[in-house]
Amino acid sequence: MSTFSRARRADLPPVSCHVCNRTVTMQILTPHVYWAQRHGDIFLRVELSDAKNLDISLQENNTLQFRAQGHGAKGDNEYEFSLEFLEPVRAEINHRSTQRQVDIKIKKQEERWWDRLTLQEKKPLFLAPDFDRWLDESDAEMELQAKEEEKINKISVESRVRKDPYLGLKRGYLFMYNLVQFLGFSWIFVNMTVRLFILGQDSFYDTFHTMADMMYFCQMMAALEVINPLLGLVKSAFFPAMIQVAGRNVILFVIFGALEEMQNKPVVFFVFYLWSTIEIFRYPFYMLACIGTDWKLLTWLRYSLWIPLYPLGVVAEAVAVIQSLPIFDETRLFSVTLPAVLGGSLSFSYTLQLYLVFMFLGLFINFRHLYKQRRRRYRSRKRKVH
Repeated sequence: MSTFSRARRADLPPVSCHVCNRTVTMQILTPHVYWAQRHGDIFLRVELSDAKNLDISLQENNTLQFRAQGHGAKGDNEYEFSLEFLEPVRAEINHRSTQRQVDIKIKKQEERWWDRLTLQEKKPLFLAPDFDRWLDESDAEMELQAKEEEKINKISVESRVRKDPYLGLKRGYLFMYNLVQFLGFSWIFVNMTVRLFILGQDSFYDTFHTMADMMYFCQMMAALEVINPLLGLVKSAFFPAMIQVAGRNVILFVIFGALEEMQNKPVVFFVFYLWSTIEIFRYPFYMLACIGTDWKLLTWLRYSLWIPLYPLGVVAEAVAVIQSLPIFDETRLFSVTLPAVLGGSLSFSYTLQLYLVFMFLGLFINFRHLYKQRRRRYRSRKRKVH
């Protein structure tokens, strides 16, 4: 029989039996107890169904005493246990009994993280971590911070609902902006996909001439994503938005738009396709957020697809920049004329080589920003043994 299928029994002093003329040892049945903590609370889950005659108290020596009748690992019996906590707790104890278990919540005297639950270093045999509630210290801090932010945001939203007469107009504007961008990038994605299936690799070479007008429109509209945070219309950070919009516009208008030699290269297809693949999930997510709707699958795609697609997009952009360097050297387009003393001119390719360095720096900044967003959305619960 496994450890988790039997109750631990603590021996009491022997009692003499005069009938059978022998010593009888009375035994206490101890239920399985599972625990978890937050900075201000202790959670206990006692595996005792249909519990009756509950007696839960906190003794002067900071010890929790539990006694009840119910159905546990040894059937219908009386069960009890005691736990001397590592640090002081408050006297009030909240508990709730269900058909399956007894849930106990205890407030810590000071809001701090405990290294363990009990004063004694050796963990009692009947005690185990409650993995349904378990968080490590860093995740608990993030949960606490998220609750505080949610509370502040709720108060802020309620305040704006009462005081901002243009809130509906702002939401309507953001909804329409995201809808238009979604439709634009969807048009690009669907057309490129269809052309790829029909024409195969031939579609790589005329992507710019067939998709450029719509991409120009979408990227010019994307400039509003830099303006919206400045106007307080959205809470997103200004700097990551500026990096993405400025970087894409350099590729679209300077590399592809200004150089006819680049417009027939296959790299245009990969850049446009990666951009549109990311955006057909990002814009509808924000569009639905404007009306308070959360579609779990779309949310997961928005916070997960960027992990492979965003670095691939930056690599494709870097390839486009590298392929354009000899063209800028040859055509002298955007070259800077130097003073007569220095002679000649400074090729624009040197600027692009410096831009490549900043491109990968921007990748790191945006990747870190997106990772933090995803981590806040999906906090991983790590199982940590007592």
